[in-house]
Amino acid sequence: MSLLGRRLRHCGFRPYPFHYPSVRCDLRHNARRLQVFVQKIETPEVHFVAHSLGGLLVRQFFHDFPHQRPGRVVTLGTPHAGSAVARRMGRNPFGQALLGKSLKHGLRGDVPAWEGWRRELGVIAGDVSLGVGRLLGGLSGPNDGAVSVAETRLPGMTDYRLFHLNHVGLLFSREVARAVCQFLHHGRFD
Repeated sequence: MSLLGRRLRHCGFRPYPFHYPSVRCDLRHNARRLQVFVQKIETPEVHFVAHSLGGLLVRQFFHDFPHQRPGRVVTLGTPHAGSAVARRMGRNPFGQALLGKSLKHGLRGDVPAWEGWRRELGVIAGDVSLGVGRLLGGLSGPNDGAVSVAETRLPGMTDYRLFHLNHVGLLFSREVARAVCQFLHHGRFD
């Protein structure tokens, strides 16, 4: 996310990267860690930009800690409806070990619903099927190689944008960075 962070800095934002242990800690634990992290940021407005599982963490965070400063949220390649690839990986011990506690809570689609929390949510997805999901199977329809386009849709989202990129490519694209900046500034991608 560092390249995306640099691009967000160029359009007027100050990124604060948050790192979390997705294998050994579940989303609820990481949401508590995120709350402590966010409380230390001294600014009147806090936006969230999250990739993949990070978008599920942000949803859990707002469910558990709904009273936050104003701001917007953008998720990139987040399996809001759960991940078929993760469920497939979870059928064997190696996949379970690789995904850890994020499989037990989050990737199966059991994150609390998005209630809005007076906050605009922009969702970005990709449709270039290049990634681990293609090797493991479990993806149907258009997908980014890890998450299907259908899995990225979320009731209550404010805006949605599809890019011709794969899951990881969402992080490196100038066009995606511009769309994120546009959404954070104006609450819409276009």
